[in-house]
Amino acid sequence: MKLRHNQRLVLIGDSITDCERKFPHGEGLFQGVGKGYAALADALLQAAYPELNIRVTNMGIGGNTVRDLKARWQSDVLDLKPDWLTVLIGINDVWRQFDQPAIPESHVLPEEYERTLAELVESAVPGTQGIVILTPFYLEPNAEDRMRKRMDEYGRAAGRVAERFGALFVDTQAAFDPHFAHVHPTALASDRVHPSLTGHLLIARALLQALGFDWGRMGGGA
Repeated sequence: MKLRHNQRLVLIGDSITDCERKFPHGEGLFQGVGKGYAALADALLQAAYPELNIRVTNMGIGGNTVRDLKARWQSDVLDLKPDWLTVLIGINDVWRQFDQPAIPESHVLPEEYERTLAELVESAVPGTQGIVILTPFYLEPNAEDRMRKRMDEYGRAAGRVAERFGALFVDTQAAFDPHFAHVHPTALASDRVHPSLTGHLLIARALLQALGFDWGRMGGGA
């Protein structure tokens, strides 16, 4: 397990991370960390590693693109001094190209996405023990679908940034793909973007696996 005693894990992103978390900082009682993968990861960490006293802080904001992350990076990441940081961004960067095709200023094209993400990650490297970059995703099994194909392009960009700065990398799209052999994508997300609780659990599992989570610590038996 890569997380250590009394460390802080900050998760930043868009609505997939946000999931009704508390503001200004998504942490604490009464689902302060939200209702999505951040909350599931928090619950699993507390259940399996109570002795570590991990502090999980959700800093997702719905509708955000990588531009929005840049605007709040100092206050919402660097000022919080995370030991570990996860970044899941890019879904809206792509989505706006499809649901707002006539508003080009809302589109974050691949070059800007990769450049900005790299800038943000580089600024966070010196103050953190580790960073995890998760790919944006679109819950569509057909890799030739226009939006899925575009999202995969941003996923590859996220992978290049992770490799450049030595960050852990989670291919979130790959975590969903096996399910498409058994269920229609709308069973995981009615709009192909905002996952059900099952979808959030798949994200949480992929994230925790990257962090070296020992699933055997969940125990069992009556």
